[in-house]
Amino acid sequence: MSTSLIDPKDSLERQNEKLLQIVGALMRKVEKKNEQSGVAYAQFERAALLEVQVRERTIDLERTLDLLQESNSRLEAANRETLIARENLIEAIETVSEGFALFGPDDRLVLYNSRFCRELSDVEPRLHEGLTFSNYVRLISNSRHLSLPTPMTPQLWATQRTRRHRDDRVTFNVSLTHDRWLQVSEHRTARGGTVILQTDVTNIIRLERKEREKMRDEQARILQATLDHLNQGVCIFDKDKNLVGWNKRMDYLLDLPPQELALGRNFMILLERLRDQLEFVDEFDGDMLVRWANNNEGRPPVAFEVVRAERQILNVFAQEMPDRGFVISFTDVTAEREAARALSEMNEMLERRVQDRTRELGIALSEAERANASKSRFVAAASHDLLQPLSAAKLFINSLANSVESVEQQDVVTKAESALSSVEQIIEALLDISRLDARRPNFDVRTVRLSAVLDPLRDELTPVAAAKGIDLRVVGSGLSVRSDPGYLRRIIQNLVSNAIRYTDRGKVLVGVRRVGGVARVQVWDTGRGIAKEDQASIFQEFKRLDTSHTEHSLGLGLAIVERACKSLDHSLSLFSEPGQGSVFSVDLPVRLGVAEAPAPIPVRRKAPELNGEIVFLVENDESIAKAMTLTIEGWGGEVIHAWNGEEGLQLLSEIDLRPDALVLDYQLGDGMNGLELLHKIRRLHGDVPARIVSANRGPELNMACRAAGVNLLPKPIDWTEFFTFLNGCALQRT
Repeated sequence: MSTSLIDPKDSLERQNEKLLQIVGALMRKVEKKNEQSGVAYAQFERAALLEVQVRERTIDLERTLDLLQESNSRLEAANRETLIARENLIEAIETVSEGFALFGPDDRLVLYNSRFCRELSDVEPRLHEGLTFSNYVRLISNSRHLSLPTPMTPQLWATQRTRRHRDDRVTFNVSLTHDRWLQVSEHRTARGGTVILQTDVTNIIRLERKEREKMRDEQARILQATLDHLNQGVCIFDKDKNLVGWNKRMDYLLDLPPQELALGRNFMILLERLRDQLEFVDEFDGDMLVRWANNNEGRPPVAFEVVRAERQILNVFAQEMPDRGFVISFTDVTAEREAARALSEMNEMLERRVQDRTRELGIALSEAERANASKSRFVAAASHDLLQPLSAAKLFINSLANSVESVEQQDVVTKAESALSSVEQIIEALLDISRLDARRPNFDVRTVRLSAVLDPLRDELTPVAAAKGIDLRVVGSGLSVRSDPGYLRRIIQNLVSNAIRYTDRGKVLVGVRRVGGVARVQVWDTGRGIAKEDQASIFQEFKRLDTSHTEHSLGLGLAIVERACKSLDHSLSLFSEPGQGSVFSVDLPVRLGVAEAPAPIPVRRKAPELNGEIVFLVENDESIAKAMTLTIEGWGGEVIHAWNGEEGLQLLSEIDLRPDALVLDYQLGDGMNGLELLHKIRRLHGDVPARIVSANRGPELNMACRAAGVNLLPKPIDWTEFFTFLNGCALQRT
């Protein structure tokens, strides 16, 4: 272990002094020895080297000493500044009017002022720097000055206080003895410490308490005034079932002496007094009311009725309040119950009358429905029976037209055809009315191109208008709508025909306006116009304003228009001025995204030139069978006639011949209709061109014919359609 010649504890001056003495002693020792001795010289060299090292060390020590003295000066200045800052901080928190304490990030007390915990005299002396927050809470919870509510214990209060310490910001009031209050608030510092402020809010809370009591008294007066103005008797009971309030109406409804309705009177005592006056009705009784009042697990609202003095009926409603008290109200409903009883008796009498009247109306309605159904069946049957001979008559007239040559005879034939056409129109109108009067008329609603309806009507009615000197203009439209094609054509045709009929001069204009998603078809005329008071009646059946008009009309056209538009949900409107003309409008829903097909090129029709083509005719009406046979043979064809389906099948089997065309009546009268006969013939002879003939124009038969791939030829037979059919058969054979 090496030893040092210099004690490090000595000052620098003392160490230098020792070094100088050592050097002097070494020099003297060297001078005494022999200069020739190498050992002495080596020692001298070491002494000299040591002196240099000592000098350098001395210089370093002096520099270090200077730095140390400078650092000590700065530290002393910083300590003075820290002390001054701490004194200033202590003076500052002492000037705060509230109790102040600062806990560090480690929840230990750093500093506090003299007002902190001043109200807790048993806690204040025990505060000191370094006190932990948990010990501080424990001291507060065990203080004799802390006022805790009855169920709260010091340990529970300390637990809740510690739990709230975890929040970033805490503010709460602490109740002290002698009705004093402290407001405690905690705030977090940037370094994680906690600042606690204690504010004496005793005066504020006492003032608020006085204000609340004053407000409570005012509210009590307002509540009492409100209760006294109620038309109900009201009693209020507290959670102990003691009477705490009532209104004046109670004195009127219940005959109780003043001492009974006194504050603090228990509900059970009051109920015993009331049982002598009140009689419970229905299933609710006094015992149930007692059980309700004694229920400590929540009382649902109850309502019941009682009778007083056998003439006064009181409705009683009891409901619990938030503070576990309850309110009972008494409402005099005697007048209401008497009125209800009288009303009930009146209702029973009225119900009996209504039932009797309903029964009578039901019988009348059934009779009306039977009459309407009978009328519809009669019209349909009569129309069918009328169309049969009418069809034969038209065929006979058509056959006659091809054989007469004189102008006078041709004129007679033309007039006969016109008369038969008028009869056909009347029958068709009656059929339309009959179908529209049905409870559930059948419609074939689909997408219809307006051009497919307007263009044929223009070609059909322009000659009629021109014969009267009227300019008929039909403006084309590229729109498509949703409607029944047949009824839509009939609606527009009737409107245009009606306009032509009642226009003496001028013009009739038919056009379509696009209004949003609606296509408005309008028919304008410069006719006589319709007075305001007559505009509603023109849509009635057989109603004609101008009875002097010479044209044949039953007045069914507008009736058909109105009923068809109503059934199809098409809006129909009329604007007219007498002497100015009229405009009828029908709104139709537009069908978007349907391309307009090009208008078909009209084909010139001519009478068929048959060359022995065989037409197989099955018709059970003798007149129609003779007329059709005469017509077909007049065109150069051959007719094989059968009266019914069974005879027709047997005849085809016997002659073993495939006919060129089939003309089959739908109603054959032998249990087999025309469509069934067509299927059987096609199974034997293939797809022979055919037409089904019938006076039935219902949509069901049309749909059945389309499903079978055959066209329906309605009676009376349109000879132009018949021409087209037989022309096609002749061309197909060639």
